[in-house]
Amino acid sequence: MNILLSNDDGIHAEGIQTLAQHLRQFANVIIVAPDRNRSAASSALTLVEPLRPRLLDNGDYCVNGTPADCVYLAMNYLLSGKIDLVVSGINAGVNLGDDILYSGTVAAAFEGRHLGLPAIAVSLDGRQHYDSAAKIVCELIPKLHTNLLKRREILNINVPDLPYEELKGMKVTKLGYRSSEGEIIKQIDPRGEAIYWLGPSSLPEYASEGTDFYAVKQGFVSITPIQADMTAHHSLQAVEDWLNLG
Repeated sequence: MNILLSNDDGIHAEGIQTLAQHLRQFANVIIVAPDRNRSAASSALTLVEPLRPRLLDNGDYCVNGTPADCVYLAMNYLLSGKIDLVVSGINAGVNLGDDILYSGTVAAAFEGRHLGLPAIAVSLDGRQHYDSAAKIVCELIPKLHTNLLKRREILNINVPDLPYEELKGMKVTKLGYRSSEGEIIKQIDPRGEAIYWLGPSSLPEYASEGTDFYAVKQGFVSITPIQADMTAHHSLQAVEDWLNLG
């Protein structure tokens, strides 16, 4: 199996290097990842400046672009026709609920799926037990099959930051969502100008049983099939009626 591995924390991040080490025990793995942290880049593509992939001594690539750039470039040029599966992660921090709208980790997986390959995004609820998340991915990959996901769907996996032996199991979940409140941190720079930092993510608002938030909090690995289609299908008829198109 040939696996393309990417992330949004950058090629030197502990998560991606730990996952590569585990995956290389049974698969041919090539990393194509950003040359620096590009967290929350979502699905942005770099269109106003050139991409400069750099081939490393071990055969991996780092790119001066976003996670989506990396997968797009890899699959259309660097590794065209040589990839069976796209894996993104391990992200330092969860991608739960509406986090996925911002997540570069999830975006890298979606980019693979857009281009016709099965894809997995994996995140850890912390920065300690990357081995646990890597073992989960290695358990799941042999179970993948061609009928598991429809086109433009991916698996979004979130792992509690626990030793592998303390994980309670796996749950198939739906996305929860966070509250709309966000923290803005204001500071003054050395020139006396105001600067602003986007603060930590808001607290979950919908995190009941069955959601990804709930599963991870209870010590379970959350596995959510997600799709790029954002159409509110249940509202199509209501909008048609509103416009008198029925």
